[in-house]
Amino acid sequence: MNLKRSKQRDSIKEFLASRKDHPTADIVYMNVRQSFPNISLGTVYRNLTLLADIGEITRLRVGDGIDHFDYDTSPHYHFVCSMCGSVSDLNLPVSSKMTEAAKEGFEGEIEGQVTYFYGRCNKCIQKSGCQSALQHGLPD
Repeated sequence: MNLKRSKQRDSIKEFLASRKDHPTADIVYMNVRQSFPNISLGTVYRNLTLLADIGEITRLRVGDGIDHFDYDTSPHYHFVCSMCGSVSDLNLPVSSKMTEAAKEGFEGEIEGQVTYFYGRCNKCIQKSGCQSALQHGLPD
């Protein structure tokens, strides 16, 4: 797609590239607005949608009803905190075994997969003063 360059869109991409926490459109808007005070939330939403549609960023739908955005479009896993809702990258190699296993029993064409891991982030564990069942030696 031959897309006309936009300073606002470039600013959105630069902001996303600087983050590892996969912000929502509202967070992108609040930060990009510092450089472009007249930018609207609608403009930010439209640009994020466009960038996701053309594959320059990734839209993450983690089950909270709010889209999160990731500058890194390479295959990788995400962790979603079930307490605070934070979304972060998991530093582990992507396994093709699951995709291959799915292809064996499926008569269509699988083009990819999305995997989210859920639990509590370290900040929430420390705030609550509780330890997980695994840390107490209890079964899952």
